[in-house]
Parts: sequence; C-alpha cells; structure tokens
Amino acid sequence: MEYPVDLFTVIVLIALPTVMFGGFSLLRLLPTGKLSGFQLTYFKAGHAHAGVLLVMALAVLSVVSGGGLGSGLRWLVCLLLTVGILAQSGGMFVHMAIGRAGSWSHGNTLTVTGAVLLAVALLVTAYGVIVG
Repeated sequence: MEYPVDLFTVIVLIALPTVMFGGFSLLRLLPTGKLSGFQLTYFKAGHAHAGVLLVMALAVLSVVSGGGLGSGLRWLVCLLLTVGILAQSGGMFVHMAIGRAGSWSHGNTLTVTGAVLLAVALLVTAYGVIVG
C-alpha cells in the first residue's frame, strides 16, 4: 500500500456509499414535507457536491500516485482534498440547518473555505504534474 494515496483512496471508496445513502434519504424526505424549500435546496446541493467531489478526489489521487510530488506534498494533497470535501459539502448542510434564505451563515463560510482548500489541492497536484 502506497501511503498516503492508497489510504485516502480507500477512505473515498468507503465514503461514496454514504453519499448514496444520502440520496436514498433525500428521496424518502421529499414526499414527507419535512424539509422546507430552502432546506431541500441546500440538502440537494450538499449531497450533490459531496458525490461529485469524491469522484473528483479519485481522479486527483490517481494523478498524484503517478509521481512528481514528494511524500510530504502527497500527504498535503490528500488532507486538503479530504478536509476540502467535508468543508464544502458539509457547509451546505450547516447552512441548511442554521441559515436563512438571502443571509450569510457559518455554513457559507465553511463552504467557501472548503472550495479554497480544494483549489490549493488541485494547484499542488498540477505542480506535481509539471515537475514530474
């Protein structure tokens, strides 16, 4: 097992079924009317971003495993991907829970922070491709 890339690949592959369960939960909540329109919008957004970003992480991890980055930078990319995905998608769920339509919340800040972390991970990965 090539740490950290293999370790984080396993984590992502295990996390994907949880996103699938989230989709099942969404389908179960839709007809009940338990979520407001605002909450439903952010539940869908958080769920969709989590799935897409996890699949993106698999692609990035494949590129990172190709070389170009030292062990420290591989760990950095893996950690930035993980925290970035959790923050960006999780921020939408936080906003769903505590936010209000048209108002900024801690959830929005968390989502933006996640986006920045993901951008840094992608830029470091691009650097690895250039120098590799």
